[in-house]
Amino acid sequence: MDSKPKMTRYTLQDFQAQFPDDASCLEWLKNYLYPDGIFCEACQAVTKHHRVVSRPSYSCDHCGHHVHPTADTIFHKSPTPLTKWFYAIYLMSATRCGISAKQIEREVGVTYKTAWRMFRQIRSMLNDENATPLGGKRSPGVEMDEAYFGGRRKGSKGRPMAGDKNKITVVGMVERKGRVKAVVAADVKGPTLLGLVKEHVLPKSTVFTDDFASYDLMDRHINEYNHRRINHSEKIYVMGDVHTNTIEGFWSLVKTGIRGVYHSVGRHYLQTYLNEYSFRYNRRFDTQPMFVSFLEQIKKKSIPNALSGISGALPAPVLLAPARQEFE
Repeated sequence: MDSKPKMTRYTLQDFQAQFPDDASCLEWLKNYLYPDGIFCEACQAVTKHHRVVSRPSYSCDHCGHHVHPTADTIFHKSPTPLTKWFYAIYLMSATRCGISAKQIEREVGVTYKTAWRMFRQIRSMLNDENATPLGGKRSPGVEMDEAYFGGRRKGSKGRPMAGDKNKITVVGMVERKGRVKAVVAADVKGPTLLGLVKEHVLPKSTVFTDDFASYDLMDRHINEYNHRRINHSEKIYVMGDVHTNTIEGFWSLVKTGIRGVYHSVGRHYLQTYLNEYSFRYNRRFDTQPMFVSFLEQIKKKSIPNALSGISGALPAPVLLAPARQEFE
């Protein structure tokens, strides 16, 4: 039996060798955001640019127009050096269970306020918003389950009652040997759960759930999904290939991480934490280092390129030769 390929190691020594200073970080960012060259808005073409020593920008060799690679990214207008930003990204990517803002404060050498801002900005990148839906005809199946996060309730166990303000409802869907999607939900009523299935799971998929009554509504949509259930109320947890152990394992990972690292998470921020755990989980079989996967999430809100701001598509980027001018 062939073993699965392992993720390539990326150690602290590798990080320090690749990103020893701010200039190397900025150069990497420029090459990543502009792989085909920088589009100069003044020249309306892709032109050659040179690094400006006095500021974190690149200047067009043809007209002198400046481009800042950090603009409209998580580094936008941040006085914190890029090396500290990249190191914080490395720290967050190097652990399975997450790292607290307080630990980033200690490791990176910034104030807690700065560490918290960096923490939120980096986590905001980890949303697989363009990911394809789960399942399909050839899929081994999608498991679905609900979970509850929040403070403990005295004298009460099991699912919280409707209107419980201490518990946050979360619904998760995971494709066996595949990706997971976890979202904060308003409730666990039948229409809500069915709506999430239709949004994140492809038709004709086999969906495995427990015997929670809200899943009854899925049985009325047998033409869309193959719904199979395991009777947890009778202490039955596996029957052949019918179980929800995969999604429950993911819940265990998330709850253990939040309880051990963050202790508690507010309702407004829980979705971003779920995105972070889902991001790592969805790349558990990748061979490239997790740090690289984190860096590849850095995107601009709107990156000027050879096809933007121009009516009609250009057949290929236009490269202008530098004029015989000198700029300070």
